[in-house]
Amino acid sequence: MKHRLFLFDLDDTLLDFRASEQASFQRTMAHLDLREGLDVLFAQYQMTNVALWRLFEQGAVSKDFLRIERFRKTFADNGIDLDPHVASDVYSESLADTVVLVDGAVALCETLACIGEVGIITNGAHAIQHRRIASSGLAPSLSFVATSEACGFAKPDIRFFEYTSKMARTFTKPDTVIVGDRLDADILGANRFGIDSVWFNPGRLANESLAIPTCEVDSLHAVDASLRGLALA
Repeated sequence: MKHRLFLFDLDDTLLDFRASEQASFQRTMAHLDLREGLDVLFAQYQMTNVALWRLFEQGAVSKDFLRIERFRKTFADNGIDLDPHVASDVYSESLADTVVLVDGAVALCETLACIGEVGIITNGAHAIQHRRIASSGLAPSLSFVATSEACGFAKPDIRFFEYTSKMARTFTKPDTVIVGDRLDADILGANRFGIDSVWFNPGRLANESLAIPTCEVDSLHAVDASLRGLALA
């Protein structure tokens, strides 16, 4: 295998964020004593949340604004009189307790850690992501965790990847690969930075973006073989 530095996105790559997100949302609403119509409310929250994260990645809004605004707008659009600050706090606390691993995540990180260095690259909140990693069982295989919050820039900004490269024990671009589910953040960031990438695409979605992954897999179980295949190409 030619790669020695393996950079993994966290949410929806190693951790099933969608499952954690729904469980945390349900807990939050229960804490606020809201129990009716949660499926529809959660779907609306998700749409608002995704739109705000896109704005954050473009540098248009702050993460602190995002955390509150996603609940404020969801409540306002549905005529719900609840405090978005309280909702945000409860939700953030719940995320660390609702960790769900993607199948194969622990074994893959253990395998690659025996070959080189494994690091996490995430736009998620610094403190929350560290707590989620600690709960996941991934931590023993990881060398470092790079967060946009600590860096000051988010994926796909090239400055985030420059920051990440300084956290590694050793770094060269030909030896580095990113594995992630987001074309517009992980794969585009890898393209801009000039390193290899593996698009984790379990839904087998069409790539209609300008991002070009080096290879594509629909399961974490296929990553190791795909990386070994790149060494023979």
